[in-house]
Amino acid sequence: MEKNIALLDSLKKLYFQGNGDKGLLESILQKDPNPDSLLKYGQILIDKSVVESDYKGAYYGYLQVGNGHVLKGELSQGLDFYFQSLAYVEKANYQEGRGKVFLAIADTYSQSENSQNAAIYYGRSIEILRNVNDSLALASGIFNAGDEYLNLGKLDSALLLTEEALAIFKKVNYPIGEAYCFGNLGMINAQNGNNTAAEENINKAIAILEAYNEFYPISVYLEFMSTIYLESGDRIRALNYANRSLELANHYGLKDQISNSNLTLSKIYEQDGLPQKALEFYKKHIIYRDSVNNISAVQEMANLRTDYEVSQKQIEVDLLEKEAFIKDLQTKRQRFIIYGVIIAMILIALLAFVVYRRFLYEKQAKQIIEKEKDRSEKLLLNILPAETAEELKEYGSVKVLRNESVTVLFTDFKNFSATAENISPEVLVKSLDYYFKKFDEICSRNNLEKIKTIGDSYMCVGGLPKENQTHPRDVVLAAKEMMAFVNSKSDEGICAFEMRVGIHTGPVVAGIVGIKKWQYDIWGDTVNIASRMESNSVPGKINLSESTYDLISEEFECEYRGSFEIKNRGTWKMYYLIEDFS
Repeated sequence: MEKNIALLDSLKKLYFQGNGDKGLLESILQKDPNPDSLLKYGQILIDKSVVESDYKGAYYGYLQVGNGHVLKGELSQGLDFYFQSLAYVEKANYQEGRGKVFLAIADTYSQSENSQNAAIYYGRSIEILRNVNDSLALASGIFNAGDEYLNLGKLDSALLLTEEALAIFKKVNYPIGEAYCFGNLGMINAQNGNNTAAEENINKAIAILEAYNEFYPISVYLEFMSTIYLESGDRIRALNYANRSLELANHYGLKDQISNSNLTLSKIYEQDGLPQKALEFYKKHIIYRDSVNNISAVQEMANLRTDYEVSQKQIEVDLLEKEAFIKDLQTKRQRFIIYGVIIAMILIALLAFVVYRRFLYEKQAKQIIEKEKDRSEKLLLNILPAETAEELKEYGSVKVLRNESVTVLFTDFKNFSATAENISPEVLVKSLDYYFKKFDEICSRNNLEKIKTIGDSYMCVGGLPKENQTHPRDVVLAAKEMMAFVNSKSDEGICAFEMRVGIHTGPVVAGIVGIKKWQYDIWGDTVNIASRMESNSVPGKINLSESTYDLISEEFECEYRGSFEIKNRGTWKMYYLIEDFS
């Protein structure tokens, strides 16, 4: 640790005593994890690179300034700098850098719990990095994708991706990457009930990270260890780990971890019978939580991606129009010079022939256009609700609408990843198609709108795009049909699965974004809670939130499960729908 600090001090001294070499700046940014240093030296690199039209240098400077903001919990500012970095990496035509920026954007969306955008950018990053010679960046992308699955509670997928990333980090001898993998393996062990393995792996991670001044993950893992000991009843060790985590987070200004550590300390003191002490730490948790996750920041982050992609598409259109104009001008000049005399001589002879050919061409073109128009409308109606498609055709865009009450449903197959490893891809896809086609029929029959499928998960919503009062009942009826269908004997050659279902009712924002590959989608806390209802269910059961239960309890018999802690959402009452689905 002292050796690393001495090396950093030496590099900084060389930079300010020398001629301001950008290579030294990049070395400082690579070796110094302090967010304030990243902001300071990253901005210096940006200023120098922009003046010198060094697109690669500007890309790297914006990337590191974005990293500094994210480490300080300023997610929207970090995302803004990442998109500016992406603009410069596109100018430099630097594919490896493009993959790294996509990875940073995905990490930020993941940290803000925007799983949809995180999954999009993780996919883009890994696709690029598998085709460039940068094993370290590839391992980082695979690790972070596994971390996203861990946050979603998909432990099988998280374990596979984390072990793949660990193997690559070991191969390239990158201890910090190994440390992160050990830490996440410890979290997976803990959630699987193996606390001994969890403590062993997390202690491995902390030992490596301390040597490299990587304080943020140390704070996270210390807080996680505190939670493990608190659950096992060892409050003294739990208090020690939580205090160490908070001390690190306060020292380096890590706002989101300050919030989490204060929450853990509040729980410890509450169990110790010290309510005033517990309330003191809980108030601090709320203050720092709101400073990171305020509503305006989340909205700004959502708009940044849309604004960037629209501006990029406009640049592409302008360039294409300019190229087309120049090409057309050159072609006209060449034809005028070479063929001018010949055209004048044969114009009369060819006129009748040209007119006739033109007539045939226009007739055929009209038929093709009408056919493609019908086909396009059918395709549009297949991916968008009818009302949304009509609005898009009429105005060229769709207004984002807020609906105060809809019901969201998530499904997920048990042990899907393990099953997928033991069957052929053809059988796997055939099985998913078999189940999801039936789910589509059930949604249509119960007046629901299918939103999307994510791997083995199916998502739909009631009460959209047209508002109605029956959406809780509609969704529960559809869930019963889906569960009964999955539990019935499947056709030959189709994999049999056990399925979990989660349902929650609340407000959402609905619409489409972007200008390519339109997709009707919904956003809001209601979507995240519905997903948590599914992950907190068990195979063969339909898990309802309290808000849904209150709306359907008079018609459907339900069983109260109790109150459960949901990550970053507090405690929620949950109910099972009582039904024989066999």
